[in-house]
Amino acid sequence: MEDAEIVRRVRAGEPALFEVLMRRHNQRVYRTVRAVLRDLGDPEEVMQQAYVNAYTHLHQFEERAQFSTWLTRIALNEALGERRRLGRRDHVPIDSQQEGSGAVVETLTTRGADPERQAYSHELGTLLEDAIDSLPDPYRVVFMLRDVEGMSTKETGDGLQLGEEAVKTRLHRARALLRRRITERVGLAAAESFQFHASRCDRVVAGVMARIHARSLGHQRETDRQYMP
Repeated sequence: MEDAEIVRRVRAGEPALFEVLMRRHNQRVYRTVRAVLRDLGDPEEVMQQAYVNAYTHLHQFEERAQFSTWLTRIALNEALGERRRLGRRDHVPIDSQQEGSGAVVETLTTRGADPERQAYSHELGTLLEDAIDSLPDPYRVVFMLRDVEGMSTKETGDGLQLGEEAVKTRLHRARALLRRRITERVGLAAAESFQFHASRCDRVVAGVMARIHARSLGHQRETDRQYMP
C-alpha cells in the first residue's frame, strides 16, 4: 500500500497499521534525528516522540504532500527541540550559515568480503560517521537527507523549509568539507595502512625458504646424475 492509503486507513480506525509506516520510515527518521543530535541525547527517545506527534496530528497530513517529507519535518522539529532542552546549541543556527562551494566526494568501494576487508569496511564506516558528525549543522542535516538517505532536492527543501538552490549549495559545501576532513584523517592513517604483520611475514618466509630448499635439492640431484660413472 502507498503511504497515503495507510494514513487513510489509520484515520478510519485501523491504528495498528501505523506500525507499517514506522517500519517503512525508521531508517530515514533515525538518520534525520541523528544528524541533528549527533552524540547528544537518545535518538530512539526522540524518534518515539516524533512518531507520537505524527500519529496525534495525522489528521493534519495533506495528501498532496509526501508522507515521508511531512514525517521528516516532524522528526526535525522534535530533534531540534531536544537539543534546545539539553542546552547544547552550536554557535551557528541550523537555518543560517555562510554558504560556499566545494568538490564532490568520490565513491569509495571495497573488494571482496574476507575478514580483513570487512574490518577495513567497518573502519571506513566509522571514519565517515565521525566526519559527517563534524560537519556544521546546516550542512550535516542536508548531507544526511540527500546523500545518505537519498531524498530528492525538493523533498529535502520541503522538510527543512529551504529553497532548492539553498539545498544544492549546502550539499555542495558539505561534500567539500567532508572530503577535506576525510583526506586529513586518511593522510594521518596512511602510514599505518597495509601493515605486513608478523604472522603473514612468517608464512611468506617459510614458503619461500621451502621452495628454495626444494630447488636446491633438485639442482643437487641433477648435478649428481651428471657426474655419476
